[in-house]
Amino acid sequence: MPMPMDYQHASEDFERFLGEVIARSGLTTRNQAFTTVEGVLMTFRRRLAPREALRFADALPPVLRALFLANWDIDAPPAPFGDRETWTREARSLLEHHNFTPETAVSDIAAALRAIIGDRRLDAALADLPGAAQDFWSAAP
Repeated sequence: MPMPMDYQHASEDFERFLGEVIARSGLTTRNQAFTTVEGVLMTFRRRLAPREALRFADALPPVLRALFLANWDIDAPPAPFGDRETWTREARSLLEHHNFTPETAVSDIAAALRAIIGDRRLDAALADLPGAAQDFWSAAP
């Protein structure tokens, strides 16, 4: 059986995703985009139980899946979902003194992810999660 295309092109797909993030967010570098993506993914992951997070991770392309699951304390209790302002503040706290994450980060990353994996795939991954998870991944600010 040949290697799945998702794995064969994982690096190229991740670079394309970072390009989407840069285009949508107004960031200027891959490093800025990476930090923004990492902050948003960690912010979302903190609000899920391990089983929910693993189900969501299955919908992500390989590099984003790895980033979503990296350095995760699965024993930490899930944080309350809160609101977009809370999520943005939390995402911006990553690398606090060297973070260029825009105020629109959550919706920018949501729009970029939807552009890369498609609405149907993302919505299916969110279907069994709390309603606030759909709000989190809404591309509307």
